[in-house]
Amino acid sequence: MRTRCVSTRPTASSVSATPQPTAFRTTRRDPKHESRRLLRGLRGPRLADRRGGDGPNRPARTRGIRPRARPARTDGRRAAAGGESDAATDRTRFCEVTALISGSPEKADSVADRYGVGTVLTYDEFEAGEGVETFDAVYVAGPNALHLDYARTAADHGKHVLCEKPIETSADRAREMVRVCEDAGVTLMVGYRPQVEPATRRLREMVRDGVLGDPVTFHGWFTGHILDAGGPDQWRLDPEMAGGGALMDVGVYPLNAVRFLLDAEPVAVRATTSAPHDQFEGVDEHVAFQLELPEGASASCSASYHAQADDRLRLVGTEGQAELAPAFNSEITPTLTVERGDRRVEYTGPFVNEVAEEFDYFAHCVLTDETPDPDGRDSVADMEAVEAIYESAETGRRVTVGDVGP
Repeated sequence: MRTRCVSTRPTASSVSATPQPTAFRTTRRDPKHESRRLLRGLRGPRLADRRGGDGPNRPARTRGIRPRARPARTDGRRAAAGGESDAATDRTRFCEVTALISGSPEKADSVADRYGVGTVLTYDEFEAGEGVETFDAVYVAGPNALHLDYARTAADHGKHVLCEKPIETSADRAREMVRVCEDAGVTLMVGYRPQVEPATRRLREMVRDGVLGDPVTFHGWFTGHILDAGGPDQWRLDPEMAGGGALMDVGVYPLNAVRFLLDAEPVAVRATTSAPHDQFEGVDEHVAFQLELPEGASASCSASYHAQADDRLRLVGTEGQAELAPAFNSEITPTLTVERGDRRVEYTGPFVNEVAEEFDYFAHCVLTDETPDPDGRDSVADMEAVEAIYESAETGRRVTVGDVGP
């Protein structure tokens, strides 16, 4: 059985992210004996294998692709993606690109020719249901405000949905996407790449195992220069299309990491935003927010569209602390540093193509009828926190998550 995928992603000229299907396995260095407990589990099988095992329930292998330029918008359920990087990638195992959807036919044809994709559709053709027999799922990317529309069309055609983060521009629209997919009986997964990174998953296991003691505080940030990537006319700087600025694009990464690593939902927030430069009028150039968590823990996060590029997180507990750097960007090789008492361990694993792992995990869930993590409901919680952050920044007061009005 094969999973064929199509993507609704903008053409390469308009964006800078780099999704690339590939497979991976992780390895482990041989740490000192007294540090092995901190690092156990860093070596292991692929996420899809951990979910499905190697027995008869494991999905059949599917033909993969090796994209090196981001394709135009695409559809399909054999997980598919593309990117602008020329970095070498391995093939995905459970998914393949079988169709492209684009408003730029020439660019779409060029990408299709390069990667042997047999079907190219316009958005009108996609909506009308042409070519639906060529794909099983749709990769929804591009402007945040269009995610629901594309997901609704895919669900109407009975196609599964892998949606880029953030899921939409508001919690209400996120809930509507969840409802649409549930009513259609299709799988909905939201693409938070870091959740499939082995070092991130191992850190989560450490927290659950009490290696760091009780969580006390989390610090995370993601900064960079967005104008260097796409110029001043990109949709990410359009408040109607993006739904916000740095918070919606890169600030959701540390926000989601808090919830993922600590298995905790923020109770209340305090936040500030600013946009001192004219190029960022209407969106947040910088954002900083403090999250109150259950049991007295807290998180301090920040994001910026106009700052030295950096992304990392640090988690401090009653018995130890851990840092992951880099933590959120694509095409990274994170170093996980763990300190407990007078012991300190650093581990840097091999490169893992997070996008390929993400797509294969999505395809695995589709083929085995499993509920993915993160699903749509998980991302509704992100959007509820985002709305509270913006409300706090606007009013200057502490805002309870979930209390933001329409």
